Amino acid sequence: MFKFAVAAMSLSIAFTASALADSAAGNACAANLTPDGQSIYTTTMAAKPTTQNQRDVLEKETRSLAMNNKIARGSARDNAIAAEACIKAALQ
Repeated sequence: MFKFAVAAMSLSIAFTASALADSAAGNACAANLTPDGQSIYTTTMAAKPTTQNQRDVLEKETRSLAMNNKIARGSARDNAIAAEACIKAALQ
């Protein structure tokens, strides 16, 4: 029983470390975005996207930010494209 608990804890720590490393890569990437791009990244990541639905979540959150005048509409698409690369890095 003890060996099983140790193995389970080891796996838990390994998965947590890999998740932190991934989000660190995404955050480092996002630091280079424009303020609007950073808003898109932050809002999208707060919605907890998965690799399967990240594009849909990105579009929904970007549209919401633009329609509520939180980001500039004219550059929303370009900023979303830039933020998408960071989101992908965070989810890998």
